[in-house]
Amino acid sequence: PYGVTKLAAEHLCMLYHANYGLPTVAVRYFTVYGPRQRPDMAFNRFLQALILGQPISLYGQGDQTRDFTFVEDAVAATMMGDLGADVVKIESLDGDPGRAVFAAGGVDRSLPAGRNAYFEANHRNKRSVALDLKKPEGIEIVRKLVEDADVFIQNFRQGVAERLGLGYDDLKKLNPKLIYASGSGYGPLGPDSGEPALDSAAQARSGLMFATGPDGAEPYPVQGVIGDQIGGITLAWGILAALVARNIHGVGQRVDISHLSSSMWLQGLAVSMGSLTRDKPNSEINLSSNPPRDNAYNPLANHYKCGDGRWIMLANFQADRYWVSFTQALGLEDLVDDPRFHDTPARGENRRELIQILDDTFAQKTYNRWAKILNASGDFIFSPVQSLQELADDPQVIANGYMAEVEHPDLGPVKLADHPIRYSETPNRIIRVAPELGQHTEEVLLTLGYTWDDITGLQDLGVIL
Repeated sequence: PYGVTKLAAEHLCMLYHANYGLPTVAVRYFTVYGPRQRPDMAFNRFLQALILGQPISLYGQGDQTRDFTFVEDAVAATMMGDLGADVVKIESLDGDPGRAVFAAGGVDRSLPAGRNAYFEANHRNKRSVALDLKKPEGIEIVRKLVEDADVFIQNFRQGVAERLGLGYDDLKKLNPKLIYASGSGYGPLGPDSGEPALDSAAQARSGLMFATGPDGAEPYPVQGVIGDQIGGITLAWGILAALVARNIHGVGQRVDISHLSSSMWLQGLAVSMGSLTRDKPNSEINLSSNPPRDNAYNPLANHYKCGDGRWIMLANFQADRYWVSFTQALGLEDLVDDPRFHDTPARGENRRELIQILDDTFAQKTYNRWAKILNASGDFIFSPVQSLQELADDPQVIANGYMAEVEHPDLGPVKLADHPIRYSETPNRIIRVAPELGQHTEEVLLTLGYTWDDITGLQDLGVIL
């Protein structure tokens, strides 16, 4: 096996301490191992971590999480890693399918060094272990990982984990306090419980595709794999609740979410309101959908194109409260007493006329100019309509650190969407970018008690890379 010996690490640490003033207290973290097919990787990773003053591995830091996921549940494992969990991502020898997503949404998502934006965005703060689970030795490694794990996350199709001997009933015998988290397409019960699902199927089944446009329009999916994202967030919430319950009651448990349940919860207000009023006229109308922009019932809660091509979104749902000051701010004082627009029902009745007036008005000035006018004239609720590319430069995003800048070993400085929650005493941080396939296999096996002879034997058997 290839690796940087501890002795070499100590000498290099002392050398770099002498030249760069780096702390030698970090020496104990610097025994670094790389996949067998990349003997150069270990040394390069060691130098990168050393120069950056960062430890390669943080043993015993936070909850021990085992990640057996693709897309949806991978988000949950990433969020756990952001909060300090030691996440071990278990992959096949061919790698997570996300490693091969070099195009998404018709756009080239490839990056240098064989990486891609999709995988990088979904798998930070994880260590990668590559195993052949068709071999009993591979399953045994997983079982050893579970023995001291706090959380095990998987989203195999129904029955696969059980056939591998990795079902909840199997693993809780090894570790009664284990939180076994599972994500599926449509839930663990019912006629479709074993059916496969991905983001777009979840959006379709949950009604979300009919919530993206006007009533009667063709269904259209929300972009950004939103079904996978909310599924992962929901599962992370469930895992954290189960950990709290374990601390109180001393027992582990199984946590189940599905694409269907989480996508329904994303629309929870609309789903519940629709259920409560299903006998009312027009109750079949999707409460989450919007009318066309030129037919919005409340023109003060609508979006308009400004003179520079940017869009402004108004969100003044208490329209009567804002009407007088709004018309004054826009220089439309003559509309205040216009009987067509004097109250909410009248404006709703004559909405197309008012929207046309507002279209013509907003087209006369740039967005920034309108923002200054509205901010100076009242407590109006509005926002620019931004592209994803504009978010990174948004002053609010920068001020609150919602995009994290990370030093990537292959890509240099990169920006990633940061964990959405801020903690005053236990701040989250990104300590690892997405791992290379099997990057940490040898490192993890050594912590499980395997010797270098054992590791060589597993490599010869094709159990690990």
